Amino acid sequence: MKSTLIHLGGHPVTRRLGEALLTLLGVSVLTFTLLRVLPGDQITSSYGIDAGDLTKSQLAQLHAYYGLDKPLPEQFLSWLHGVFTGNLGYSSNAGQSVADMTADALPVTLELAVLAIVLALVIGIPGGMIAASRPGALRDGVAQTASLLVLSAPVFLTGTVLASILANSFGWNPNGQTFAPLTEDPLMNIQQMVLPALVLGVSIASPIMQTTRTAILDIRGEDFIRTARAKGVPEHALHVRHVLRNALIPIVTMSGLQFGFLLGGAVVAEQIFSLPGIGRQVLLGMGQKEYSVVQSTVLVIAVLFVLVNLVTDLVYRMVDPRVWSR
Repeated sequence: MKSTLIHLGGHPVTRRLGEALLTLLGVSVLTFTLLRVLPGDQITSSYGIDAGDLTKSQLAQLHAYYGLDKPLPEQFLSWLHGVFTGNLGYSSNAGQSVADMTADALPVTLELAVLAIVLALVIGIPGGMIAASRPGALRDGVAQTASLLVLSAPVFLTGTVLASILANSFGWNPNGQTFAPLTEDPLMNIQQMVLPALVLGVSIASPIMQTTRTAILDIRGEDFIRTARAKGVPEHALHVRHVLRNALIPIVTMSGLQFGFLLGGAVVAEQIFSLPGIGRQVLLGMGQKEYSVVQSTVLVIAVLFVLVNLVTDLVYRMVDPRVWSR
């Protein structure tokens, strides 16, 4: 017990936490800088062509109101101070704080990401196992071809086509109605979530399947697998207990990365299917040039991504404790 406590408080965990903090700081600086490089600001976005009719005095007052009159380093430090004190900013277009907006949008994206990753694992892992069972055979070729076709099809295309076919041919378009939260109308919520989750799940099942296939083929060539087969271990038990278990490290890695990307990369699906998630919140904030909305929401996404990676590290330790000693 003593050695475990020392180890968990020692170098590996400390290094990961340090890397996480540096990553979050880098994301914050990069997002802040890119937003200022892009043309326009919240004033021009709000007033449009009428912004040219504003007097210098009015412009100065608006710049002071939005905090745009301060030097860039001061703007960044002011926003960062607000983040540390729980103030993520305020959206004048939405008429509410960014914290409240995020609290409403985050459960939508989390639900979508969980459904999508579950579907991806259900499709990807068995598909990879089937492909690896006979490398070079017909089943392997079909699985690899299907995987490449799915991977090459962009989400916006498959999502739009499926939504159009179901709406026009079958009259099924639950996403055309107001979004129903899971706690208020579970049946409608599932109907609105099933198609975007399917589109995203199938798209990320491809890399999971390829990773599973490669990992299984690598493990099958190890000496301990040949030894287990020589001892008469049944093929099914051999694949489940020995091959798949030892292939979990790369599968967990890929699954963790895909889940992390889903938290911020589901914006296309959220936009197509009118889901009020956190990705769509970033997109609307960018369109309206609301700096605090975009900066704070991107930071929240980055924090979630880092947490997913830390959880993935913990899963590594459960699968193979030797990972922490590297």
